[in-house]
Amino acid sequence: MERTTTPQTTRGSDAPRKNDKVGWLDLPNKDQLFILALCRLSEPLSNVCLLPYIYYLVRSALAVKHGDSSDRTATAAEISTYSGVLVASFSLAQFVASLPWGRMSDSYGRRFSVVIGLVISVISNAAFGFSRSFGALLFWRTIAGLANANVGIMRTMTAEIVGPDRKFQTKAFLLLPLVFNSGMVLSLALGGLLAEPAANMPFLFKGVQWAIDYPYALPAVINSVMLGFALLLAVFWLRETLAGKEDNKDIGLRIGHAMQTACFRRQKASYQALSGAEDVLLDSPPTAQSVTLDESKESNMKEPATPMENIALGGSNIRANPSLRSILTFRTIAAMVSFGLLPLHNSTFMHIFPVFLATPPDGVQHEHTNLLAFTGGLGLHAASIGIWLAVFGIGGILLQLFIYPRMQARIGTLGVFKVSLIIFPLVYLLAPYLSLLPDKGTFSFLRWIGLAIIICGQIMARTMAIPSTVILLTEAAPAKNVLGTVHGAGNMLACLARAVGPAVGGAVYSVGVKEGVIGAVWWFYLVVVAVVAAGWCFGVQGRAERRLDRYRSSPV
Repeated sequence: MERTTTPQTTRGSDAPRKNDKVGWLDLPNKDQLFILALCRLSEPLSNVCLLPYIYYLVRSALAVKHGDSSDRTATAAEISTYSGVLVASFSLAQFVASLPWGRMSDSYGRRFSVVIGLVISVISNAAFGFSRSFGALLFWRTIAGLANANVGIMRTMTAEIVGPDRKFQTKAFLLLPLVFNSGMVLSLALGGLLAEPAANMPFLFKGVQWAIDYPYALPAVINSVMLGFALLLAVFWLRETLAGKEDNKDIGLRIGHAMQTACFRRQKASYQALSGAEDVLLDSPPTAQSVTLDESKESNMKEPATPMENIALGGSNIRANPSLRSILTFRTIAAMVSFGLLPLHNSTFMHIFPVFLATPPDGVQHEHTNLLAFTGGLGLHAASIGIWLAVFGIGGILLQLFIYPRMQARIGTLGVFKVSLIIFPLVYLLAPYLSLLPDKGTFSFLRWIGLAIIICGQIMARTMAIPSTVILLTEAAPAKNVLGTVHGAGNMLACLARAVGPAVGGAVYSVGVKEGVIGAVWWFYLVVVAVVAAGWCFGVQGRAERRLDRYRSSPV
């Protein structure tokens, strides 16, 4: 029996031809995609906004915990530990609530789940901003995490909105991650610039009592306002996409239709029901990488354009209702572990680095300071931290749009991933030495150059690694009908890693500060995890890919 090869005819009639160039304006139901994109801002606004000022927020909350009459100021070690718990709570809540959200959307509809999630996000963001105790901050951040566990539902709606034509799905699946990355940049900038408005913007907030009493409320309030706008659009105009419920019109949609009719004359868009093989795409991850399986030439991938049914090492389709053992092939497990190891160190960096930048520099010159035993951070203000992270975040978006596809075309997905895994440990190894660079005098510019190199290196590596892991995990699925299971397991593993990483990293950072070794978390945690991830990719995952290549090239 001859093995299936990769001729164009085997890829199905839905596969786009080379001349099928699809632009953003060619997508169907653009109004629905626009509303859904605004709804997708909920997660980055709720999760990332506090990072530029988290050091100062936690310090303020711990001061309330110890009592206003106390002269005791929280140490950098305490702040690191508590901030790690605060960051981890969001991802842990997402991990717990992901499956219930999915079941709710299957029972009550996608629209209901998105709207309820936005309502809770608006409330939790506003309440978080006006919370003063650490317990209240932790509670409302956990609630925000629970509300934003519905990201998978938005991915599902994307596929349902554009219909079964894969040339549209390819473009549409790029929308949500692009919005997420843009939302991260916006959120970091807002968090840094709007924190402590009475001190940073006295021309607007001098003498404004609520801004003085709640110095970190303004970023959260702005988040709530923006999410409130997205909520209004969703309530009035986001249509249901769940099969069998597309024609359901609740009171919100009826009011929205009345307003729309009064202002515009537009023909109602309709959805095309999905069926058969297209249903599998509804459970796939947030990017066009899912579609890349059937469009590997179109997306400039080095790997042969093998149909999904035949990319398993065994070369055969998996039957309906497959067993877990048949799904967890050697290649799938290898890709899934890499998918989980990446956020284990990347999410830790996203938490630790702003804390390190805000940690006051060590003003005491120790006699026995050496290249390992030193402490202190950079002592930057929240505004500076937010601007630095946001500016380089914009660079990451440009890198993702223009550089990543070219690198992928030249060295392949696994090759790009390997390059990123070499950069990560180098960045983590060098990052703590920023505190040894002069902050005053003739050579003070060296500190800013070093800071730019560290941020640029990490963002470059992250931008190359994240889409690569999604593509590799998607391609590792033994068959199309198990994509949802594979990505469900991978996403749960990633959520757990994003919860564990910051919590453990914060604790290790705390120990390092106490022991006078600020680099402890960088060298003994981040570098170790990054090296393990690189070793796994170059060794185990690389072997799995080589086995597949040998299988594809072997004779009958």
